[in-house]
Amino acid sequence: MASEYKLKGISSLSGFGPGEKREFEVEGIDDAKVLLANAGGKVSALGPKCTHYGAPLVNGVLTKSGRLTCPWHGACFNGKTGDIENAPGLDSLASFKLVEKDGGVYIEGEEATIKAGRRKPNFKCSAAPSGNTEKVVIVGGGSGAIGTVEALREQGFTGAITVITNEGNLPIDRTKLSKALIDDVAKVQLRDDEWFKTGSVSIVQDEVTDVDLNAKTVTTGSRNGKYEYTKLVLATGGSPRNLPVQGFKVLENIFVLRNIHHVKKITSAIGNKGKKIVIVGSSFIGMEVAGATAEGNEVHIIGMEKVPLERVLGEEVGAGVQKLFEAKGVKFHMAAGVEKAEPSGSDPSKVGAIVLKDGTRLEADLVVLGVGVAPATEYLRENKVVRLEKDGSLKVDDTFLVHGVKDVYAIGDIASFPYHGPGGNGSYTRIEHWNVAQNQGRIVARHIVNPSLKPTFFTPIFWSALTAQLRYCGNTVNGWDDLVLQGKPEEGKFVVYYCKGETVVAMASMGKDPAMVKSAELMAEGNMPSKKELQGGLDILDVSIAA
Repeated sequence: MASEYKLKGISSLSGFGPGEKREFEVEGIDDAKVLLANAGGKVSALGPKCTHYGAPLVNGVLTKSGRLTCPWHGACFNGKTGDIENAPGLDSLASFKLVEKDGGVYIEGEEATIKAGRRKPNFKCSAAPSGNTEKVVIVGGGSGAIGTVEALREQGFTGAITVITNEGNLPIDRTKLSKALIDDVAKVQLRDDEWFKTGSVSIVQDEVTDVDLNAKTVTTGSRNGKYEYTKLVLATGGSPRNLPVQGFKVLENIFVLRNIHHVKKITSAIGNKGKKIVIVGSSFIGMEVAGATAEGNEVHIIGMEKVPLERVLGEEVGAGVQKLFEAKGVKFHMAAGVEKAEPSGSDPSKVGAIVLKDGTRLEADLVVLGVGVAPATEYLRENKVVRLEKDGSLKVDDTFLVHGVKDVYAIGDIASFPYHGPGGNGSYTRIEHWNVAQNQGRIVARHIVNPSLKPTFFTPIFWSALTAQLRYCGNTVNGWDDLVLQGKPEEGKFVVYYCKGETVVAMASMGKDPAMVKSAELMAEGNMPSKKELQGGLDILDVSIAA
């Protein structure tokens, strides 16, 4: 039952100006706080922590439009209601009625809700009424799928929803797999079975073998099931690449990393540490695995670039990140190619060493591949209706409808979509980010419910565990020709802006929160500072964006 609780340290809401946000303790409830935020002239009382990973929202960004954005990973909430608006958060913030009386400010709410600071999104419907023939089938069980499901029910979709996934588990937080090698599905599962039942969402654990785009049916393998749809959402993600090199397809203890089953195999092979681990690939997956395994093991990274992450972050930043890893004991073999994998002398079925093209031989108890993913669209390769792009992706429009096919959407790793961010100019690109897939799912859901609704641009965001937390936003679909670096990457504290002419098209930061989310909001508004301003020493944290 709701009760009134007084907030400590505030006697009146007068003078609490637009854009201001502050945390206040709640009298009578141990360790409980609320966030007061003035979004567009209205002061709201909300849960104080992001529902994604618990970041303090008082350190986030409150925009002129009333968006309250997490300082770490870009989860966005309505600053007036607390409703979730953007990935990667799933739950909304708890929202409380404010009361001014007796020279104090009070909130109304239940103690448990105040302590939790969060609430499940409001489903406008939870079951399909009889006679409703609308059926949404979602193929894939990752970030795009969960975003689509949540937003469909939030937006009031009353038809049937079926999710078909071949992963053998409910949707998980895939970002934790490479960053922390968590192999317990209970620790990474996003929603439990009861939650899906509450939303009348059917989960089918099976492999899709065929999609009949004329008959509007999806066929699965082991059960030989057939599922009719009125709208189809393809969200099958990526398939990890292997190396077409001697030994890699026949020797054991050579692993890719994409799902919980892969992680279990890797952690089992590592056991009680003390292992020699070779990681092939010096981009984000490989670097994250190195960070997760460096302690207690001998870790080597093989990369084709001059420095790790050079293609995305540039040579100077990549070199700085390399020094951070070397301080943890990780050894690098850069500008290198792999010649072959050799079997172990004690067990010829397992890998024993990786040989580089220059003859270097690296002993290995296990090998982890981080050489990228390909769009997981094998089930469409023989399809006579849809046309795959050269990279195996599907070209879509701004609403993520597949070109030339009615009522079919594609999102996430498999979607080539027109990018309208800074420097994008509508160029088609694929973005393999967790946030992007989930936000695309939310856009698709809104379009299914209201086809006349114009999609809004969101700035792509990702983050990576590189001994410290790297944040990144924007996209370099048309490349970048210069960068502006503020700070020292080798010290883990910097902001870098990637520019095409005078336009900042992307940025990355470490140890400078909330520089990334502020940049993301400025990019979305079209108000990002120019290269010249940043070269002059402008600190993005000093740029006003307040509501």
